[in-house]
Amino acid sequence: MNKKTKKILTLGIWKDNAVYRQILGICSALAVTNLMLNSLIMGLGLIFVTAFSELTVSILRKYTPKHIRMMVQTLIIASYVIIVDIFLKASFPEISKALGPYVGLIITNCIIMGRCESFAQNNTPLYSFIDGIASGTGYAIILLLIAFVRELLGFGSIFGINVLGTSWVSWTLMIMPPGAFFMLAIVIWISRNIFSEEDEGKVKA
Repeated sequence: MNKKTKKILTLGIWKDNAVYRQILGICSALAVTNLMLNSLIMGLGLIFVTAFSELTVSILRKYTPKHIRMMVQTLIIASYVIIVDIFLKASFPEISKALGPYVGLIITNCIIMGRCESFAQNNTPLYSFIDGIASGTGYAIILLLIAFVRELLGFGSIFGINVLGTSWVSWTLMIMPPGAFFMLAIVIWISRNIFSEEDEGKVKA
């Protein structure tokens, strides 16, 4: 693994995570994180769409006129989202129904458009594909982290498997929208503190 690949992965997954560092893609982060399975599927879908969208945009970047660049990017993203949506409806109809319109809303996810515009337009297809995987993985990890706490406290289960027993009193707040807001706020607060400490350490060094 060369230095650039390592840097891309580190930034996308951790140091420049789109959810808690850039506050992007939070609509789905709030909407589908009441269950870990939903979050996993949404995360995998976004990894697929982001990676292949960036790859395609990078391949076509020298042939796309500047005045229609954004429209072309949207069309590319929409094409991959449709593939994901059709696959879910055909293979996992119950999950597709549970996710509802949020799969289709991947098209408007700021993470994908942002990475296509800021990274794929200026880098080779291979690095763009890696960046897409890294950005999508960072997003998926945050979704699963939030969903882990919400499902555990809200249902007493993990991936639908009861782990706290029948005597567990569910935290109704956790499976409601405010629970998602609280969890996301806590994740952002913790990450900001971690990175501010890292920055202070660099200054002192």
